[in-house]
Amino acid sequence: MGETTVTLANIEPRRLHIRRGRLSCVAGEDKGASWVVDGDVVRIGTWAGNDIVLRDDTVSRRHAEVVRLRGQVMLRDLDSTNGTFAGPVRVREAYLTPDTRFRVGQTELIYATADEVVEVLPSEECLFENMVGASLPMRGLFGLIGRVAATELTVLITGETGTGKELVSRAVHNRSRRAAGPFQVFDCGAVSANLVESELFGHERGAFTGAVASRPGVFEQAHGGTVFLDEIGELPLELQPKLLRVLEQREVRRVGSGQTRAVDVRVVCATNRDLRQDVADGRFREDLYYRLAVLELHVPPLRERSGDIPLLVEHLLRSSSHNPGVRAVSQDVQELFEGYRWPGNVRELRNVIERALPFCEGVCITLGNLPEALRISVPPRPPEPAAGMEALGMDAPGVSELPFKDAKDRIIDAFERQYLVDLIERHGGNMSRAARASGMDRKSIARLLKKHDIR
Repeated sequence: MGETTVTLANIEPRRLHIRRGRLSCVAGEDKGASWVVDGDVVRIGTWAGNDIVLRDDTVSRRHAEVVRLRGQVMLRDLDSTNGTFAGPVRVREAYLTPDTRFRVGQTELIYATADEVVEVLPSEECLFENMVGASLPMRGLFGLIGRVAATELTVLITGETGTGKELVSRAVHNRSRRAAGPFQVFDCGAVSANLVESELFGHERGAFTGAVASRPGVFEQAHGGTVFLDEIGELPLELQPKLLRVLEQREVRRVGSGQTRAVDVRVVCATNRDLRQDVADGRFREDLYYRLAVLELHVPPLRERSGDIPLLVEHLLRSSSHNPGVRAVSQDVQELFEGYRWPGNVRELRNVIERALPFCEGVCITLGNLPEALRISVPPRPPEPAAGMEALGMDAPGVSELPFKDAKDRIIDAFERQYLVDLIERHGGNMSRAARASGMDRKSIARLLKKHDIR
């Protein structure tokens, strides 16, 4: 399957807007030099970790930065020894126009935007960094990842639970210049609110009860590589300004410390929430959203690429660690898979296959190996108003032929199971969040999970 390719014909390329800036040295020891940089923050100084490294001895190690905001460019001094000047005026912060010269030490510079709009064709690969897809939405995503990964820009990955957002983040890292560096994953929704700051930024010994030793946070551990912040929409509102400062200043302060530590990381985030709506509702900071969503990659749900299911099934069977020798699924199973709406997406498909494997007696998964709730599930339909018996799932084969009580029990069981699968998938297995969202207590959910044999 790794050799499979797809020929592209008459497909319109997608346009990708890449935000870049150009700094040109017009006076000083580096006169004539020019740098094109990715990202919205350009750090200038003599330290090797800066974006622009100058040879001027009158420039501080971390002297100044140019920050690109929406529609404006700001010059900011970083407590330099000899100051930062916009024209003849020493400034702490100042907005730059395209022809404004500014000086750090004895070096004079000009900043200009150098945005690039590139056309991206869908990839011809069907197996891309452990992701599988021959459909146009997936090959389009593969093509975008290839172009985005080559930059240093912050990436926001959106998509429903179970679509494979972490795989996308790993692909961005693996195809980037940071591939040899660490890849650190942090789930913002899986850590209690009082520990998030310590986990992200680290802590010093004695900073709080239980802090028996100093410990670096995720950002320090990812130095030279990539930080993947999963479920970024779950980050507590009070910590969002601290994350914003890390993104802007590229340095962290451990809990209990008065010193900052420089970090060289690329940030990739993911969410299944509508962050724009969260911004409008006051649950997510607008400035942080625009800092994170410099480049956005959307992972399509499985129901929008059902043609990929045969490839996915083959891939999942090959990669299963406990496959007893199963090589395919029966035709009726294939038709059921392609007709199901997959609220849990690829993760749910993987779970269904993994649960079916121990019950297979041959080389093929059959209907009898699948959970009953899945076998009687309603075939997928576009999200449009349903009417009559179909709205209740009563068009499932054989249901209307049962006695009323048996039919009712079967439909309720199918509803309960599907509701639970969707609920748990949407909340990443977090029982507390699932309970809050459903209006049930944890014990009721646990009882239903046990009843329907959902692990």
